[in-house]
Amino acid sequence: MMKAMTEDRTSLHWAELAAAIRSAREARGLSQVGLAELSGISEGSVQNLESGAPRNRMPKTLAKIEPHLGWATGSGRAILEGGAPTPAPAGDQAALIDIEDKLRRKLPLRIVDELESDDPLLDSTVIQLPGVAGARMTVVVHGRPDATPEQIQDALLAWRDAERKLRRLPGESDDEPQAANGS
Repeated sequence: MMKAMTEDRTSLHWAELAAAIRSAREARGLSQVGLAELSGISEGSVQNLESGAPRNRMPKTLAKIEPHLGWATGSGRAILEGGAPTPAPAGDQAALIDIEDKLRRKLPLRIVDELESDDPLLDSTVIQLPGVAGARMTVVVHGRPDATPEQIQDALLAWRDAERKLRRLPGESDDEPQAANGS
C-alpha cells in the first residue's frame, strides 16, 4: 500500500530527485522537450519535476520518464527516500540504444547533429509533397537556447508562415494554404 507523502520527505529530497532527473536527461543528450516527447508527457511536467518543488503526492509523470532516463521502475521514489536510481534492465537499455542507433544509421549526419542539439524544440511536422505519391518531408524547428519568451513567440509565428508556404500546392494563391493532412 502506498503511504501518503509526509513532511519527512523534505525539499532536499525533491531537490535531489530534480538534480538526478536533470543529470540523467542531459547525460542521454535529451532536452526537456525531447524527454517529454519520448515519455508522452508535457514539457511543463518535465520542468516541474526538475524544479525540485516539494509535493504532497508522487507525480504520475515520474514513472513515465524513468525508462527514458535509463532507470528501473521505482527509481524516482528511491531517490525521494534517500537512495539512488537503479539502472534499467539491460534489455530496456538495449531497446533504447537500438532505436538511437537505427536513427543514426538511417539519417544523414547533419540531421542527427541537429536533432541532438541542446537547442529547444519548438515544433515538428511531416508534410506530404504534392504530386509525388508517398513522398514526404519532415521538419524539426529549433529555437535559440537563450531566447526570451517574446523571441520564441516570434520564431513560432515565423515558422507558421514558413509552414504554410511549404504546404502550398503548386498554382495556389499565396493566401490559401494546402488543406491536406488536416492542416
